[in-house]
Amino acid sequence: MGNIKLDLSRVYGVVDKSKVEALKGEAEAAIKTLHAGNGAGNDFLGWLNLPSSITDAQFAEIEAAAKDMRSRVDYVVVAGIGGSYLGARAVIEGLSDTFDYLRKDRKNPIIIYAGHNIGEDYLAELLDLLKDKKFGVVVISKSGTTTETAIAFRLLKELVEKTAGKEEAKHRIIAVTDKAKGALKTLATNEGYKTFVIPDNVGGRFSVLTPVGLVPIAIAGYDIRALVKGAADMEKETALDVPFEKNLSMQYAATRNALYRNGKAIEILVNYQPKLHYFTEWWKQLYGESEGKDGKGIFPAGVDFSTDLHSMGQWIQEGERIISETVVSVENPAKKQVIPSDADNLDALNFLAGKRVDQVNKMAELGTLIAHTDGGVPNIHVSVPQLDEYNLGQLIYFFEKACGISGYMLGVNPFNQPGVEAYKKNMFALLEKPGYEEATKAIKERLK
Repeated sequence: MGNIKLDLSRVYGVVDKSKVEALKGEAEAAIKTLHAGNGAGNDFLGWLNLPSSITDAQFAEIEAAAKDMRSRVDYVVVAGIGGSYLGARAVIEGLSDTFDYLRKDRKNPIIIYAGHNIGEDYLAELLDLLKDKKFGVVVISKSGTTTETAIAFRLLKELVEKTAGKEEAKHRIIAVTDKAKGALKTLATNEGYKTFVIPDNVGGRFSVLTPVGLVPIAIAGYDIRALVKGAADMEKETALDVPFEKNLSMQYAATRNALYRNGKAIEILVNYQPKLHYFTEWWKQLYGESEGKDGKGIFPAGVDFSTDLHSMGQWIQEGERIISETVVSVENPAKKQVIPSDADNLDALNFLAGKRVDQVNKMAELGTLIAHTDGGVPNIHVSVPQLDEYNLGQLIYFFEKACGISGYMLGVNPFNQPGVEAYKKNMFALLEKPGYEEATKAIKERLK
């Protein structure tokens, strides 16, 4: 099937190769800390050997639940926020026919997302869409009290019970939550929902290969065994005993840290495949939430090329030189489309006649790489043979492993997110949530 490849040659024009190689020792120390489990956040390392530890029975349970859900509904709403939905969405949209939701002959339910915002219009319009549809819900929350997700689920639960009846609703709701405690676990037990466990030792942004991601991906009709197989193979290829010269995750971590120390405070993840838009969103959370703390961290941004070359291209080409790019390139698209000849040739495109659209896309990619490196933007190039479950599994684990290594090299705890709680405290105080009386009083004083 082929593996992903890493090309660092377009970095060395900005940062000397010796500066990357000088960080080999730090990368090796970081991966040792990761595998020894004696670094900061070591109680959240369950993702590290997760792909190779998933059993056939666990796959079978998820597949059976997915099959049952598909037999009952035409739409499935995945209710979650952050790591509770981004990984699943990244994979599903990476593998989906872009226009499947418009096709009458589609085989699997349409996947919709909720609980990732508090937009009243969004939720009202979603409920209006679903009021006469056969739909199910996969609600994903460890506690069951995450505000955005809990609001959406309360509304969806009410609607599915109203339209399908209480008894059928039990079969149309799957809860992915804590194994023993929390509001959602209690509700699921009381109502008789099928449940799957979010492991205690896996943080949300690393959870795509747990039921958090695997349940929605399986319902969407994709091969979760192949996805995990790709990740398991990458787990082996980036293991502790794989030397730096062959370990892609160590190389990527060392390179981005060398760039950061050379003033490249922003890393832009670039794709030339529209299906990877939400993969970029997943990557942004993975790195932003893992590294952005203690006044440190590379700012993760993302662009979809060539679309954003017509909006962000100017800044990237000639703006402040504080950026680097990591390009994820798909070698072989799943479909084939040839550009036709035109007798009038008014658009002057007959020189492209007979060529595949992907050939044009690849030349846009190469031309941009040359232009941006000439403009002082170092480029890390990650090449993926094709967009399928196996290769997406590889890509997910490659970035996860590199993130853990990179965070330790940076000197932060890559597995906590204390800053996320600040907005929640203020929001609860402003909403006068019980238990937040002192905070409510303090924030009202500030707003006078």
